[in-house]
Amino acid sequence: MEPDGSLERSLSLAGFRLIAGVDEVGRGALAGPLYACAVILPIEMDVDGIKDSKALTPKARERISAEIRSHALAISMVRVLPGSIDRRGLQPSNMWALRQAIVRLAPSPDYVLSDGFRPRRLPMPALSIKKGDAVARTVAAASVLAKVARDAAMRRMARRYPGYGFERNVGYGTAEHLEALRRLGPSPVHRRSFAGVADPNQSSQEIAI
Repeated sequence: MEPDGSLERSLSLAGFRLIAGVDEVGRGALAGPLYACAVILPIEMDVDGIKDSKALTPKARERISAEIRSHALAISMVRVLPGSIDRRGLQPSNMWALRQAIVRLAPSPDYVLSDGFRPRRLPMPALSIKKGDAVARTVAAASVLAKVARDAAMRRMARRYPGYGFERNVGYGTAEHLEALRRLGPSPVHRRSFAGVADPNQSSQEIAI
């Protein structure tokens, strides 16, 4: 299923000129930062193949990310480092990042669409949508941008902290990653408050590479 932009067009017809989509990537990872992205696209923009970032190949994500960046009216990217996630907790970190991504957009949006979680205390109306990256083109675009940025960061971390397979698992709790944790222990970029890091034999984290 690909979002066709009809939701954004309906909002535009209702008088909302600048419609932002926001999404986060890396929520369930055992290592690395959480990334949140907000993006405003031209209403008439058509991106071939845009969908939930996890449903795209890495090559397709790179192509679509470049196309989004060349046409977007505004993009805002926020990252939360593992230490901050450990101190604040995952959900507070997630909500903070989503809100910051939105309020840092310039120009400011008239309306915000989000995937699952509705950021609080926004100065504009917002709608949260279950599986929003399959329904709203702007949310799918935010998902792709965040995924590409975070994957690139995890490849850099793979060079700095070899042995965990970050270049393949991008921090998620794969069998390879959990075995590396048992052998090597956590690196400085692991989320030590997560069960799969504290005890690699008992990981409850969602694997969503």
